[in-house]
Amino acid sequence: MSIADSTFPSSQAFELINQALQSDDAERKDAIKKGGAIFAFTLKNKEGKTQSWYIDLKKEGKVGKGAAPQGGKANVTLVLSDADFANLVSGKANAQKLFMSGKLKVRGDVMKATRMEPILKRAQTKAKL
Repeated sequence: MSIADSTFPSSQAFELINQALQSDDAERKDAIKKGGAIFAFTLKNKEGKTQSWYIDLKKEGKVGKGAAPQGGKANVTLVLSDADFANLVSGKANAQKLFMSGKLKVRGDVMKATRMEPILKRAQTKAKL
């Protein structure tokens, strides 16, 4: 079952991150060790609709669509547009600059949000969006 959503073109990145985590056990364990949190993303597309995804780097090392699973409350939630997320994943945008310009909102543990960058960089190397 695909977790990408065609109305959110950048959501393909979640599919790529999930594939990377599921295909390499050592990489998944390393990501959990470095991430140590559940990251939630709420994206807004051009039509103004929102959709959520999560990356569990606390226990399971997997990606899912919707809210974090039962009892797995997100440690940090990143809210941004689909286009800005695409730029973030492709390396065309910097999370800190998006945050400072108000295009990226962070709810929860801001320090944990910085742990997400290496995971996004791995997605960049898996496929250029």
